[in-house]
Amino acid sequence: GGTDATARIVAALLEKDLGQPINVVNRTGGSGVVGHSAIATAQPDGYTLGIITVEIAMMHWAGLTNLTPKEFTPLALMNEDPPGIQVKADSAYKTVKDLADAIKAAPVGKFKASGTGQGGIWHLALVGWLQAMGLPPNQVAWVPSNGAAPAMQDLAAGGIDFTTCSIPEARAMIDAGKARSLALMAPARAAAFKDVPTLKEAMGINFTTGAWRGFAAPKGLPPEMATKLTAAFKKIYDSKEYKDFMGSRGFGTVWSDASGFAKFMDTSDAQMGTAMKAAGIAKS
Repeated sequence: GGTDATARIVAALLEKDLGQPINVVNRTGGSGVVGHSAIATAQPDGYTLGIITVEIAMMHWAGLTNLTPKEFTPLALMNEDPPGIQVKADSAYKTVKDLADAIKAAPVGKFKASGTGQGGIWHLALVGWLQAMGLPPNQVAWVPSNGAAPAMQDLAAGGIDFTTCSIPEARAMIDAGKARSLALMAPARAAAFKDVPTLKEAMGINFTTGAWRGFAAPKGLPPEMATKLTAAFKKIYDSKEYKDFMGSRGFGTVWSDASGFAKFMDTSDAQMGTAMKAAGIAKS
């Protein structure tokens, strides 16, 4: 997946820069709780770093953990993949406005969308888009799936009307001529998908969100270590190797230093809380 791929390219380049061996360890489970807990509970000695994801802004709202972005020493934000709105290749909806107008005119629940499980980031992207249009969160029925790939297959088979997963995840179906992306929920167009307009361009809606990935250490990392590591991450972010690797896979690149990443996570946390409450899936 994107988290593993991003972690491995950054680790390989960080190893070269710092002259230290770096092992990438996948700690899966608990909708992200296991991996994020492993970072948060490690010693803040600079030898354990982690890639933290948008799930840290969601898990506590869902009642899965008490962990929040405040339990880490943020170092750098390096990737964000916003959701696109994809339809079947032969769909009658040629623009996102066509689709939005049809959704507004339809009875609640007539349209069906998918992209991930119930309450996942792409479900919340749909909720946010509907709210931005002044529609109730259940105006479109969410069909839970085990990820973007099966959702895109369901779309191609005609089982759902559209998906709200990231375009890199939809790329295989788009390249195969089985799907089209109508719009991107991002501040700007993606370099790898320049023909896809933003929601603001296409509808005048200033709603953006995405699945993001950044690097952090346990809370309490000494400032001099944090400063050194952030500088190393910036060097990697600016490198041709990193840009080529991410670009070839369609992954978005975005940079924020430690303080910028901290603010970004606070904003994401608030946004996810609002969307999850609206969708009726927040426990706290």
